[in-house]
Amino acid sequence: MFDLSGRVAVVTGASRGLGRADALALARAGADVVLTDLLTESDPEIERVAVRSESVMAQVMASQGGVHTEATAAEIARMGRRSRAVQLDVTDRQRVREVFDQVAEEFGSLDILVSSAGVSDHRGQIMDLSPELWRRDLDVNLTGAFNCTQAAWPHMRARGYGRLIYKSTVSALQGGFGDASVAATSAGVLGLMRSMALEGARHRITSNAVVAGAIETEGFRTSPPSVVDRMVLRTAMRELGRPEDIAAAVCYLASPEAAYVTGIALPVAGGLDLFTF
Repeated sequence: MFDLSGRVAVVTGASRGLGRADALALARAGADVVLTDLLTESDPEIERVAVRSESVMAQVMASQGGVHTEATAAEIARMGRRSRAVQLDVTDRQRVREVFDQVAEEFGSLDILVSSAGVSDHRGQIMDLSPELWRRDLDVNLTGAFNCTQAAWPHMRARGYGRLIYKSTVSALQGGFGDASVAATSAGVLGLMRSMALEGARHRITSNAVVAGAIETEGFRTSPPSVVDRMVLRTAMRELGRPEDIAAAVCYLASPEAAYVTGIALPVAGGLDLFTF
């Protein structure tokens, strides 16, 4: 099951965390994988790029050696798969189109898009939110997914095959106190996903989303212990998820076994999306 041999995947936001786990899992299933991220470790301007992104997490990862885009591509190549690491800002429409066109030309196809690039460090009650960071979140989380979809679409439609897989969060389903920016952009991604499911159905292009709960990524580990404890208690299974849990769902949605699955928001959340007390 989940044999992706001969398929070509692009994973955005793949330098660490969920995107990196997705890329590795897709490669283990047989896919060739192109990893893209705003940050690549050999970039001499990496810290400057991270500062320009206005993402606190990007700045921390850039300064502390937490960027693994190229190292992950090398690890995938050692599995016998074709792989490349590409510096990519998903808000740059022209650059996104150029990269995706290059992938299709060099690798022969573009079959799977995992839209994982996103920012989630803008939190606070409504009067404390920054209009500038609200715009950044829209640009990266929602418009970035739109840009990548538009760039991948012609290649998938021409082949009559494709898998669009988006990342969202539980807050998209039920809101989040002090989490309006992440919740709103994540909900927007679900609207995009369902619309693409309708447009893609006649072209054998499926479109689905993985809705993540409290997953133990590098970013989540920076949360205060009290926040982590609250999230665990709010989760029905009383434990954090692993990036590999998300990656397993991504592999399923990318696989032939999910050929008749489209338009779903699949929670991988340990019951965080359920009422618990």
